[in-house]
Amino acid sequence: MATDLTAPRTAAAPEVASIQRRTLRLLFTTQIIGGVGVTIGIAVGALLAARIAGTAVAGVAQSAGVVGAALLAVPVTRIMARHGRRPGLVVAYALGAVGGVLVVLAAATRWVPLLFLGMLLFGGGTAANLQARYTAVDLAEPARRGRQLSLIVWATTIGAVAAPNFAELTDRATTGWGLPPLAGPFAFSSVAFVLAAVVLLGLLRPDPLLTARRLAAADAPAADLPLVADESATAVAAETPADGGSTGGGAAPAAAPVGVRAPRGAGMRAAWSVVRGRPAARLGIAAVAVGHLVMVAVMAMTPVRLGESHADADVLRLVGIVLSLHIAGMYAFSPVVGWLTDRLGRRAVILGGVGLLLAACAVAGTAGQHTPRLSVGLVLLGLGWSGTMVAGSTLLSESVPAGVRPSVQGLSDLIMGVAGAGAAVVSGFVMQFAGYPVLTLLAAVAAMPLVALALRPVPTGAPGEEG
Repeated sequence: MATDLTAPRTAAAPEVASIQRRTLRLLFTTQIIGGVGVTIGIAVGALLAARIAGTAVAGVAQSAGVVGAALLAVPVTRIMARHGRRPGLVVAYALGAVGGVLVVLAAATRWVPLLFLGMLLFGGGTAANLQARYTAVDLAEPARRGRQLSLIVWATTIGAVAAPNFAELTDRATTGWGLPPLAGPFAFSSVAFVLAAVVLLGLLRPDPLLTARRLAAADAPAADLPLVADESATAVAAETPADGGSTGGGAAPAAAPVGVRAPRGAGMRAAWSVVRGRPAARLGIAAVAVGHLVMVAVMAMTPVRLGESHADADVLRLVGIVLSLHIAGMYAFSPVVGWLTDRLGRRAVILGGVGLLLAACAVAGTAGQHTPRLSVGLVLLGLGWSGTMVAGSTLLSESVPAGVRPSVQGLSDLIMGVAGAGAAVVSGFVMQFAGYPVLTLLAAVAAMPLVALALRPVPTGAPGEEG
């Protein structure tokens, strides 16, 4: 349990670099495919839910996808902990595809419980996209972890921007097949998820997490090796041919000691125990969760705010422009955020992200009916989210042992999803009874504890971090 990826591995460095480059190219491609699948469904999800179940529950149905992504992170990361990244990502995308099919069936039968179940499972696509960012740093060199994680986050931009433009096209195309209106985009999402799963199943070899564990175990003293069990030993052996080569084209590092795998029982309870004892891990989880909470709380009610100050004929156009700028702030600059994370340190970028979130709340909350000022606030909100997400995820990944890393990352995504879903629900009540300025003020207050936590000294071996 004491091993970590910061251990020296000079003997296998060229092979590891080759595997890492191949993994990043593959993840970049599947993030685009998966991003299209997720966003094209989200683009029409609320409208479809309103037609089936009524406007009152449309928001709840949309939130079911967020909750589903959070809950599905638990079994998905458990699979990763025992068998590697590849089967976990494949299962997540497969669940998302099943969810899309169930939503199509719900649209055809107008059965509301089936719609909620479908939206819950549809969250598997989001869970896979989120876990891909952690997969990108399993074999990353310490000085490049932030940049390589942010590269995979940035790939989501392509899918997120392109997908809404396909919604109308796919809806028209599938209506001729007998599908109900607005069901076509979910059918397209299912196809995209299946494609991403097939690509990962066939090409994500050797598995980056199993390779990282093998390297960590080879570098650690025998007394420091984690407990082992038979199933993952078989999985590791399957990833390492007898001649030491790679099963997926590209040499693998030397064979690992027989039986090295994740510790038995490395589930959420073990993950929580590890996080409680590591200040850096606590800061990483808090940064991801708080940044997501503030972003969702303000972003979710911005369309309502625009509806209060503009005519109905202009609202949809303005919402599209403002939210597009917000999404650009979230993803488009993530490579720069990743570079800063490696150059300045994890905590510095987390603090910068919190500062941007506070500035966003101040600008958006005081914008009144001035839409350009509100747009600036939403761009700052996206940039602040990017800072806390990239730096927090990087810090978390390098702060815990390899054996329990997937479970800790799943715990982080679970907490993030619950925080986002709770913020979406609470923000509606605050907006109704107190208004948008009060909502942004409360969101800013919610971010303040993260400042205190980030200013505390955090022991870590990350480059650029103080002891």
